[in-house]
Amino acid sequence: MLAAAVVAVAVIVALAGLAPVGAAEVEGVEVADSVRVDGARLVLNGAGTRTVYIVKAYVAALYVPSRSPQPEVLLSQKGPRRLSLTMLADLSAEWMAQRFGTALRENCREHELAKLAPRIERLLDTMLTLGQTRKGERIDIDFAAGATSVSVDGHLLGPAIPGEDLYTALLRVFVGERPIDAELKQAMLGR
Repeated sequence: MLAAAVVAVAVIVALAGLAPVGAAEVEGVEVADSVRVDGARLVLNGAGTRTVYIVKAYVAALYVPSRSPQPEVLLSQKGPRRLSLTMLADLSAEWMAQRFGTALRENCREHELAKLAPRIERLLDTMLTLGQTRKGERIDIDFAAGATSVSVDGHLLGPAIPGEDLYTALLRVFVGERPIDAELKQAMLGR
């Protein structure tokens, strides 16, 4: 009887090990292993924490069609993608928009920046409509149907901004040569 119970427990443990992992946890934030954007299933490439000085600002997660530890591969992928930021602190939208704007400018060549400037301004203006971010809010920056959109907890902010080049520039902020946070880059690359 005891042997049968031990075998049953061993089988349950073995089967539990085969079950797919549903999510990861970063700083107490549950990060899904996949999401759907515009009908496409995207997989988690990596997630990590953005820390500024001693303040943990947000958990960032990158969802792509196909995982890769190589920035060049991630930047060249086509189709829907998602950058998800779950706030760990209350921060002003002005603070966030300023940091994103600076990082976008640092990660674009002069000719790219000239072409992107009006759309970067629209993206930053959209972010400014947040006013104040709240701990626990999730900001999703999605690329779908050829445009970038921003939503907070599933509620769309403003109109979508056209152009895949804008989204690629935004991804460079996190996984490019001059990332906003080097440790976060490594986490988002799944390393």
